[in-house]
This record gives sequence, C-alpha cells and structure tokens, in this order.
Amino acid sequence: MTNPHAAADQPIRLVLVDDQELVRAGFRMVLDAQPDMTVVGEAGDGLQALDVIAATSPDVVLMDIRMPRLDGVEATRRLQGRGDPARILVLTTFDLDEYAFAALKAGASGFLLKDCGPGELLTAIRAVHAGDAAMAPSTTRRMLERLLPELADSGTETAAALERRRALARLDPLTDREREVLAAVGRGLTNAEISADLFLAEATVKTHIGRILAKLGLRDRVHMVITAYECGLVGRPD
Repeated sequence: MTNPHAAADQPIRLVLVDDQELVRAGFRMVLDAQPDMTVVGEAGDGLQALDVIAATSPDVVLMDIRMPRLDGVEATRRLQGRGDPARILVLTTFDLDEYAFAALKAGASGFLLKDCGPGELLTAIRAVHAGDAAMAPSTTRRMLERLLPELADSGTETAAALERRRALARLDPLTDREREVLAAVGRGLTNAEISADLFLAEATVKTHIGRILAKLGLRDRVHMVITAYECGLVGRPD
C-alpha cells in the first residue's frame, strides 16, 4: 500500500518522531541533503506525531519507541487502526528488541538501530517506501527466535493452543504452494533461495509473495516472517 499523495517523480516525504530534538536535527540534516527525500514534519512524542502525520501525509515515518505521553508502539498501532498509509520505520537500540517486535506486530514495516550509519538509514527508508522490508529477513528471524519462545511461555498451554488454531485459520485462503512460500520466507530465505528450494522461477516466487500479502492483508516481508512463526509454519527453537 503506497501513499496516494506520493508520485514517482516526487521526493519521499518524511516525518521524524523522537523526543530528543538533537536526534531529530541530526536525521533532518542527513535526509534533507538527499535529492529524493524531504522532511515535512517533526514530533516530540506519539500524540503529537498523530496530528503531524495527519496534517502532512508523509510516505515514511521514522518512529522512536520510548517517548513521553504516547510511545512509538501505541502511536504505530493507532496509525494502523485509522488506516493511515504512511509506512513506519521504528528506531530502537540493542536492548529494546522486545519493543521493536511489539512495534512490528502493531504494523511497523521494519526497524533500525539508532546508531546506524547514514547509508544504512537511507537504504532502509528507500526500501520501506518501495514496500520492502527495512532489514534482512534473516535478521528478523534471529530476533523472533529470541522473542517468540518468551511470548509462548507467557500464557497457559491451552491458551497457546487456541491461539495457534486461530492463527492457522488465517492461512485458509492460501494454496499449498503459497503456504510453502510463506514458510520459506519465515525461514529467512531470499527470493532466489526460495526459487532454488521449491524449483520455481524467481518471477513465480514474486507472484506468490504478492498473492500472500494480498490474501492475508500483510504489509510487507517482515510481517510475512511474523505470520509464519505465529502460525507454526516455522518451528520455534528448542
């Protein structure tokens, strides 16, 4: 889903959301220097971000996690709830993986570490704007391998089984081949690797991925990985 306000020959419209003004200033300096990007708004917390995003119609939002009044996870959830087309790129640190996972579950399209270099930041923004994941699927998988066992242990076995059945029911619209492709994405395979593994043309893999996204209402590859884990298509580590 792309922002209807965006055009192919227009720069990527960005909103910066962080409670530290100095951090926003640093990002703005890098981003405004790019010919294909422009910062159209800033916010110091999640509540302000909701208003700024509604007023500026950005393509991509750089969203901090820990902020006063409303954190980045809840702000992301509210944006998704109101159907805002902006894609959310979460900013986090090594010790906040749980928050990053929560933000991905809420509808963010990827996450970056705050101390990433300018090249990584720009690549991630362009990837998210193009509808791709902002990080390698294998990196997402490693994070999920740490976090999902903890999430599974948080409830009773009966509750977990019920949740699994509900998750599996989501896959009913998929063909057997599409389930295989979803499982492969969940294992962190690239399109080329899926092509070799399933003996499919790479163009066919891309077609299957597009259909999976549409049938399950997923935003991008990151959320395909999450769904594959939630539905048990990819085994949790022992």
